[in-house]
Amino acid sequence: MQASTARQNLVTATLLAPSALWLFIFLVLPFVAIVVFSLGERAPEGGYQAAFTLAQYANLPARATAFWNTMILAPVGAFACLVVAYPVAYYLAMRASQRWRLVLLALIVIPFWTSLLMRTYAWMYILGGRGIPALLSLVGIEDVRLINTPGAVLLGIVYGYLPLMILPIYVSLERLDKRLLEASSDLGATPLSTFVGVTLRLSLPGVTTGFSLVMILLLGEYLIPTLLGGGKVFFIGNALVDLFLQSRNWPFGSAIAVTLVLVSVAVLAIAGRVSNRLAGSRQVDLI
Repeated sequence: MQASTARQNLVTATLLAPSALWLFIFLVLPFVAIVVFSLGERAPEGGYQAAFTLAQYANLPARATAFWNTMILAPVGAFACLVVAYPVAYYLAMRASQRWRLVLLALIVIPFWTSLLMRTYAWMYILGGRGIPALLSLVGIEDVRLINTPGAVLLGIVYGYLPLMILPIYVSLERLDKRLLEASSDLGATPLSTFVGVTLRLSLPGVTTGFSLVMILLLGEYLIPTLLGGGKVFFIGNALVDLFLQSRNWPFGSAIAVTLVLVSVAVLAIAGRVSNRLAGSRQVDLI
């Protein structure tokens, strides 16, 4: 019995070894390097100079604007995606026929076939002076500014990340046992009570999965604030690009990157705790 268990453990370890080695080389080691850089100093010519100091972390308030913009616009953008995505996912899972469901899902996924850069450039034209503002000026509404504003950034976020919010919620709703809805109705619950007490509650794992996924990606977002914010709406990703590629302050940039990773881990931990508390131990996977 012990020999069989040892053999199974050896087979499991052999199968996991390639992926574990991959993660160690391309995830753990780079993060360790960033932590080491964050404890160093900026060299006179730029880059990294060996040292052991927490001065870079003490200097984090110098980039407070980027942090505040990210901490405000990232959750607001994720919540906006949720508000738009839930009705869409609900219709796909609960109302759409099987024939049309696959077509609608394909239409949701198709935007991923095009580069986010190209899609964001399209929004730059739509929100720019030759787009919606030009149409508004034809009806007498002048001096409307849409581009280079937080609203433009939020719109780009919702457009770019909406499919990532829809799919986990759809999977959660699609797996929901419809007999629970019938039982709730038979027991005299109103449609609203059934939705809140059964549908919404049992789909919370999908909600938290989608919200966490979008939120974490937004914490490091760079492209959308750069193009639709016009350099006036800075995210942490913009600060990292500036520190590593322009001012070449690698230790300070590494300290910000480590802080960003810690915030992402905190988001995952909070989302997992909330999901387990409100909806039990149900898990939602995309596969």
